Amino acid sequence: MKKEIVTIAGAPGSGKSSTANLVADELEFKRFSSGDFFRQVGIELGLSVTETNIRAETDPKIDEMTDQKLRDLNNGPEKLVIDSRTAYHWIPGSFKVYLDLPAEIAKERIFNNLKENKLRQQSEKVSTSEEVYNKIRERYDSEQKRYWDLYKINSTDRNNFDLIIDTNKNNLKEVVGIIVSEYKKWFEN
Repeated sequence: MKKEIVTIAGAPGSGKSSTANLVADELEFKRFSSGDFFRQVGIELGLSVTETNIRAETDPKIDEMTDQKLRDLNNGPEKLVIDSRTAYHWIPGSFKVYLDLPAEIAKERIFNNLKENKLRQQSEKVSTSEEVYNKIRERYDSEQKRYWDLYKINSTDRNNFDLIIDTNKNNLKEVVGIIVSEYKKWFEN
């Protein structure tokens, strides 16, 4: 059964948060970021986001908090945009979007975003784009391992998604327009 929920997953730095914010505004939906939720958990533990990911490899309670929040959103009110690497799995009736971006481009985007985003500054703890790239790889590899070990899911498998967009070939406004248009077609059919 289709839900009025858009789940946005993707590569690190692909624009999940920025895209989800604008899609939510355009559709007049509420918004949830599991990445922000996970970062906040890390801050409360006194850890960077990478350290939180590494700890989560041996402490399943960390992932369980985020996953439970996503499961609760599946059973809650609709009209929601969620950016999360695993929400497509927990909310199967959602319109599932994957944003793709090569890591070399992502590291510059993330590094530039750090200058403006206080939560990321607290959780990333890096000072150069090379450090960003290394942390991206470490965090991403940790996440993929955990998702497979815990749930036997591959959050990068394009077959799990209704729409895949290369955010290097489309600017933010174009990406949002494509998602909103395709979501409306999907929901009406």
